[in-house]
Amino acid sequence: MSRKSRRTRRKTTESSSDLFKKLLILILLLCTGAAMYFFTWAKEPITTSGEPIAFTVQPGSSVGTAAQEIADAGVPVNPYMLSLLARATQTASKIKAGTYELKPNTSPRRLLDQLVRGEFAQESLTIIEGWTFKQMRQAIASNKGLKHDTDTLSDAELLARITTDYKAAEGLFFPDTYLFAKGSSDMQIYKQAHTLMMNRLGAAWEKRDPSLPYDNPYQALVMASIIEKETGQKSERAMIAGVFVNRLRQGMMLQTDPTVIYGMGDKYAGNIRKRDLETDTPYNTYTRTGLPPTPIALPGVQSLAAALGPAKTDALYFVARKDGTSQFSSNLSDHNRAVNQYQR
Repeated sequence: MSRKSRRTRRKTTESSSDLFKKLLILILLLCTGAAMYFFTWAKEPITTSGEPIAFTVQPGSSVGTAAQEIADAGVPVNPYMLSLLARATQTASKIKAGTYELKPNTSPRRLLDQLVRGEFAQESLTIIEGWTFKQMRQAIASNKGLKHDTDTLSDAELLARITTDYKAAEGLFFPDTYLFAKGSSDMQIYKQAHTLMMNRLGAAWEKRDPSLPYDNPYQALVMASIIEKETGQKSERAMIAGVFVNRLRQGMMLQTDPTVIYGMGDKYAGNIRKRDLETDTPYNTYTRTGLPPTPIALPGVQSLAAALGPAKTDALYFVARKDGTSQFSSNLSDHNRAVNQYQR
């Protein structure tokens, strides 16, 4: 081979080597740039304004399918990039199915954290003290965030799926505000509310005065429901409980209007007439001694405390004053005078 050919070949080899180096540098620069863009993208907000966007990841979805479901729900995120981020962070197999909300200023990395931790969209439902079980069912049935699995069940069928310890559902559910993941079964609310009521009742029962005229916690629950309906004045609940306990001990009728109203059911039109007080029902405490057979409402924690910790008093009567408080009396003569003063 001539010297000239060798020089030509050397130059060609050097030229190819330089080209390869330049190509390698270009690839490295492109990869570095892509990586920088990818990690910058992962930290940037997906949206910076507007209302939260709800989306659902279906059970059994792969990371790619989940990313596409999120994008299809209106979340302005690149599904390929999101699934790539999940694989890069080794969380692709940890995404949990459920309903979520994308809030403004959430980054793809934070969104992925939500999916891995199962930070589902939170809804709330408030059950009010003094509601009947019928009112509770209506509130749950009308809540759009719940999955309504109990709509076709009767009260008895619903109760049987929660507990077999009681025959009537009234009073067995604690009034409170309950948080739940959007799309949760409404049965979850019933079970939580029942468990909480049993826990509250049990705790109050353990602290009771053993001389109280209750044979079991359920009777105390019945009393608490009557106290709940008799007054909106929290400060008077213990006194009202004391009156009812005194009447029970002496074998007197409780003669409380809320029980009569409950016994009338749909017949109650907003006022009680004399014939209503004289019409016997299992709940008419003007015609029957003792406690009614079931609670008449959902009592709160203060009414439970009053029923099991009544005030020490000799009062046997009370009548509502015009300011919403009550006048208590220990004998019928004083009570009649109070009635004439405040009710006529």
